Amino acid sequence: MRKGYITVFLLLSLTVILSLVFAVIEGARISAIRMKFECSADIGMNSVLAEYHRELLEQYDLLFVDTSYGGSMSSIANTEEHLRNYLQQNMQGGRRGSFIQMKDFLDMKPENVSITAFSLASDDNGNVLKRQIADYMADYPIGGLLAKITENIAQIDGAQMESRDISGERESYQAQIDEIGLPQEEVEEGVWKDVPLDNPADVANATRSIGVLNLVVDDVESISCIQVPLGQYISHRTRMKGNGLCEEAVQVSGAPNEILFLAYLFEKCGFYGNLKEDSLLQYQIEYIIAGKDTDWQNLEKVAKRLLWWREVSNVLYILSDGTKVAEAEAMAMALTAVMLSPALLVPVKYTILYAWAYVESLQDVKTLLRGGRVPIFKTAADWKTGINSIKNVKGSLTEESGGRGLNYKEYLEVMLFLTDMEERTLRAMDIIEMDIRKTPGNSAFRLDGCFDAYRAHLSVVSSFGYRYEMERQYGFY
Repeated sequence: MRKGYITVFLLLSLTVILSLVFAVIEGARISAIRMKFECSADIGMNSVLAEYHRELLEQYDLLFVDTSYGGSMSSIANTEEHLRNYLQQNMQGGRRGSFIQMKDFLDMKPENVSITAFSLASDDNGNVLKRQIADYMADYPIGGLLAKITENIAQIDGAQMESRDISGERESYQAQIDEIGLPQEEVEEGVWKDVPLDNPADVANATRSIGVLNLVVDDVESISCIQVPLGQYISHRTRMKGNGLCEEAVQVSGAPNEILFLAYLFEKCGFYGNLKEDSLLQYQIEYIIAGKDTDWQNLEKVAKRLLWWREVSNVLYILSDGTKVAEAEAMAMALTAVMLSPALLVPVKYTILYAWAYVESLQDVKTLLRGGRVPIFKTAADWKTGINSIKNVKGSLTEESGGRGLNYKEYLEVMLFLTDMEERTLRAMDIIEMDIRKTPGNSAFRLDGCFDAYRAHLSVVSSFGYRYEMERQYGFY
C-alpha cells in the first residue's frame, strides 16, 4: 500500500513540474517570438536601405533608395514588397533532414507590411536632397566663399549691373542724332543730299546681332550643341510626393546652407573650361543658371549676362576717364557731318564711348572664357582695347588670358547664387537625373522616386496563436 501512495504522489508532483516546465517553455516561445520579430524588423529595414542607388552614391555622394529598382515604374509598393521578403527570409523556420522534418519552434510569418511615411529626394522643393548635401559638405569651410560672394554681389548691386539700362542709354543718344538730322551739301546746282555720318560706333553696334559666342570664341565648332528633352526631367514634369516627411528629414534653408549647396554643385558639375567626364550636358552649371535645352543656348545666355555686367562696369569707368572721353570727342569732331553740324558732337561722342565700352566688354568675356581674370571695376591699367577697335570688333579682340580680378568660375558663382533658389535646386536635380540615366540599367531613373527615410508598420503572426505589431523608422541620418 505504501508503494501505491508513493506512485500517486510522484504522479501528482510530475504533473505540477511538467506544467511548470511547459509554462516556462511557452514563456520562452513568447519572448523568442518578440525578440525574433524585433531582430527581423531591424535587419529587414536596414536591408532595404542597403539597396541604395550605387550610381547616385558614386557620382554624387548621395544615399537614396530607388523605388523602381532599375525598372520603369517607381512606387513605394515595390519597397514594401522588398521589406516583406526580407522579413519572410529572416523569420522562416523549419529544417528538413533526410528522414524527418523539424517543426519551427516559433513558426512566424509577416502578416502586414506597410510603409506609412517616407521622404523623397524632391520633397519640400528639394530640401530633402539638400539636407543630405549639407551633411556631405558639413566640413567645407564656407566662411571664405560666403564672404567672397557677398562682397562681389555687393559690388554688382552697387553698380546696378543687373538693372541699369545700358541699351536704353545708348539708344537715347542715337535718338538725339536722329532728331538733329544729318547736314546736307549741294552736289550740283539745286541738288542737295545728306552728308553721311560714318559714325564708327555703328560698325560696333552692328555686331550685337551676331551673338556673343560668335564674337568671343575663335573656334565656335568646339562649342557643344547637345540638346536634351527637358520635358522628361524633374523641373518640367509633375513630381511624385512623399507620404509625410520623417522627423529627421528637416528643411534646409539660409545663406550658409545655400553656399554649401553652391560649393557642392561646383564640386560635382562641369562648366565651360572645366567639363565633367561622361556628363550629358557639357555646360552643367550654365544650365542651372540659364535653364535652356542646349549647351549652346546655356553658354550663350551666360555669356550675354557677363557681357551686360561688363558693359555696365566699363561704361562707368570710361565716362570717368578724361583721356578716353577726349579721344572719343576727337574722333567725333573728325567726322564731316559733325564738322558741318556741331550739334551732333555730343551725342556722337557718347555713342562712340558706349561702343568702345561694348568692345572692351567683349574682350573681357573672351578673356574669361579663355581662363583669364577680369576685375569687377577697372582702372586705366586694366583697359585692353583702343578706340579704333570699334571699327573692327572681332579682329581687335586679343587672346588675353591673364589679368587680375575674378575668373569665369567666380563670375558663375555669383550668377548661381543670384539664381532663384527653387529653380536652382530643380535644375540641379535635372542634371543628376541626366547623368544617372546615362548609366546602364537606369534609363528611367527619377529622383522623385528615391527615398532616404521611411517609417513602416509591421505585424507578424505565429501558428501558436500569437500576434505582434510594431512601428519602426529608419533612414540615412
